[in-house]
Amino acid sequence: MINTQDIFSISSEDDFNAMALEIFKFQFETNSVYRSFCDLLYKHPSDIKRIEDIPFLPIQFFKSHQVLSSNDPIEAIFSSSGTTGSITSKHYVTDLNVYKESFRKGFQQFYGNIEDYVILALLPSYLERQGSSLIYMVNDMIQQSKHPESGFYLDNVSELKEQLISLDSQGKKVLLIGVSFALLDLVEQYQFQLNNTIIMETGGMKGRRKELVRAELHAILKQGFGVLHIHSEYGMTELLSQAYSKGNGNFECSNWMRVLTRDPEDALTLQSHEKTGGINVIDLANINSCSFIATQDLGRIALDGSFEIIGRFDSSDIRGCNLMVL
Repeated sequence: MINTQDIFSISSEDDFNAMALEIFKFQFETNSVYRSFCDLLYKHPSDIKRIEDIPFLPIQFFKSHQVLSSNDPIEAIFSSSGTTGSITSKHYVTDLNVYKESFRKGFQQFYGNIEDYVILALLPSYLERQGSSLIYMVNDMIQQSKHPESGFYLDNVSELKEQLISLDSQGKKVLLIGVSFALLDLVEQYQFQLNNTIIMETGGMKGRRKELVRAELHAILKQGFGVLHIHSEYGMTELLSQAYSKGNGNFECSNWMRVLTRDPEDALTLQSHEKTGGINVIDLANINSCSFIATQDLGRIALDGSFEIIGRFDSSDIRGCNLMVL
């Protein structure tokens, strides 16, 4: 049995590679959906010597199957957003403590102690539906922050404006996390000059606005909030970990998460860095579902291992991940 604490104490590339191979063997044995997929590719643990050999499960399987590597009771079902009548992804979570550990330690890795921040959340489209993993995460962050001013905002944007100006002028460290269309709505109504506030977008127009290239979105938000950088969070229903960008458009992964790219014309062939391809994610926090996922995102990996998202495959749904179409 794999100890989840070993996942969150990974501190080197060798640690990561060894744990990924161990989790692959575990999920091959325990996850019937993933096992069937590997069998179709004639891939067996005896063939897998390095992480690049591991098969990546197409993310669409989360729409059609229960992707589970555990027989424990299901504690939560996270579902993706989607248009009315569309089939949504479902991530069956048997241990919410693993999710909490992942997003808490992931945030700490990049931003430090959550208790140092006032957390303001502008996520109307997510609050309006059930089963959002993002709402679960941000709600926990609000509770962990220990600041009475922390909270969600839905339609009370004038109150949010007053709160932002007041907290920033007091020199408090503030994190405003919001969906793209709501942040744009806010800066169209009010102009800010913020010195102590991090603005973090989670992507997605949710059908409320025309999709923008990220550079264009960030330029508008930087001017509107009066900040030098716009931060971004990259996550999705099918993952229990997040990557963060501090303003240059390049995301960095937590220690137990990695991104690779595959050839857009040949899904089983991985690419070298700096080539545009399909994004494959290794998320070791997905110990109880599937840690090896081929997403529908298009991206590019830099030589330092950071990555950028530059669009989606045309045939896929526009969803609430951190995606800007070209």
